[in-house]
Amino acid sequence: MKLLVVAPQPFFSPRGTPFSVYYRTLISVELGCEIDFLTYGQGENVDIPNVRFYRTPPFSFLGPIKLGPSALKLFHDIFIFFWMLWLLIRNKYDVVHVHEEAVFFATFLKPLFRFKLLYDMHSSLPQQLTNFNFTKSKFLINTFRWLEDKSLAKSEAIITICPDLFDYVNKVLPGNNKNFLIENSILEPVRIAGCSTVQNEEANALPVAIPATFKHIAVYAGTLESYQGIDLLIDAIPLIKEKNPDIGFVIVGGTREQVEKFQRQANALNVTDNVIFTGRVAQNIARTYSNLATILLSPRSSGTNTPLKIYEQLASSIPLVATAIYSHTQVLTDDVAFLVEPTPQDIARGVLEATNPNGAGKEKAINALNLYNKEYARPVYVKKLQTVLEYLS
Repeated sequence: MKLLVVAPQPFFSPRGTPFSVYYRTLISVELGCEIDFLTYGQGENVDIPNVRFYRTPPFSFLGPIKLGPSALKLFHDIFIFFWMLWLLIRNKYDVVHVHEEAVFFATFLKPLFRFKLLYDMHSSLPQQLTNFNFTKSKFLINTFRWLEDKSLAKSEAIITICPDLFDYVNKVLPGNNKNFLIENSILEPVRIAGCSTVQNEEANALPVAIPATFKHIAVYAGTLESYQGIDLLIDAIPLIKEKNPDIGFVIVGGTREQVEKFQRQANALNVTDNVIFTGRVAQNIARTYSNLATILLSPRSSGTNTPLKIYEQLASSIPLVATAIYSHTQVLTDDVAFLVEPTPQDIARGVLEATNPNGAGKEKAINALNLYNKEYARPVYVKKLQTVLEYLS
């Protein structure tokens, strides 16, 4: 089966959707697909055998493409559309596998080129407009909703990444049999082109050392966007410090501006000795920090999509403290994690319970690993994607 994969994003960059796109493409190749891959010019090159990559101009002088909708992303999408059109004219594809807003382009071009459309739905696009404060225009939001509904109806198959999106599609298309739930649950390292697979000590060196005063290490690793709840976590640290000053916090990820913002918050609360920030690091470094943790954290304050890091946290054998919002609870239960309300007071309670040597942390971590192996491990993922490809063929 010959596929054209279209990913309108900086690929590869260490954030949720690019990870999802990478693993989806990697497994598709392993299952025998021949793939042309179209993406933005920004991002690192990856090494996936039997994939031909096409990139639009990076336009680096305009700045980096940030998360969420933006005028800059729309500008880059113009070039994605014309590169996509050029590839469709030159080549015959059995399936066009699109991510994010590229589904709109594919829906428009589908009658001309008669390919089967596979829509990889990472989020509801009209919902993104409000989540990222791009617009409050009801006309624009309703237009995107109409385009999304039309694209869902025209797709031969749809991949949704979490139960919330799966249920959403089934409400839009009641009684359909083309909606497939495949969680972003593969954990193996991304193969960056030109990088040795053998990691030496220097490559694995931590950019920020963990202080010896951290007897218990609580690690958050991910982006530092506003919905991740890092402000709530930092507000919880003085409450935790008061009862157990030996707990230290390592916050991995974030842009320089985001790190500076949260450092100022920590300074104001007089907890700078209890928290370190690493900034954005390579995937292997983030995992090294996480592997050193006594507990792992996901203090997310809003959202409905399950974060990719939750599956890695389930498989870690390390107790997890996560907020009891739907983004988490569609996967997590009290049996596998310490679920807390998204408030500083309850986050503090959860962290203290998770670091209690006589508490339920070990039992929850074992349950979490068993859940991961049963529902989300690589063989389960491969079988789910194989089912989609067989359905399309």
